[in-house]
Amino acid sequence: MNIYVGSLSNDVNDDDLKQAFEAFGKVESVKIIKDRYTGESRGFAFVEMPTKAEALSAIGDLNGKELKGRNIVVNEARPRSEGRNRGGRRRSW
Repeated sequence: MNIYVGSLSNDVNDDDLKQAFEAFGKVESVKIIKDRYTGESRGFAFVEMPTKAEALSAIGDLNGKELKGRNIVVNEARPRSEGRNRGGRRRSW
């Protein structure tokens, strides 16, 4: 199950997230999204957990919890919406 983690501090790294989520089960991957030009964190990440029950437990327990000075937002990741170009605007054609 793919999990969205938002409101991340710039101090949070992949290992911090992996450690937080491993308390609930196996973590397949952690990906902090970074700005392509500056390389700085954009404040959100995706965590992949193979077991849905473990992922839901992590979401329920970690949502709103403090991690490195910020209360994080944790929920099930939604698929990317269609009809948007890379700039985030709807196509008019």
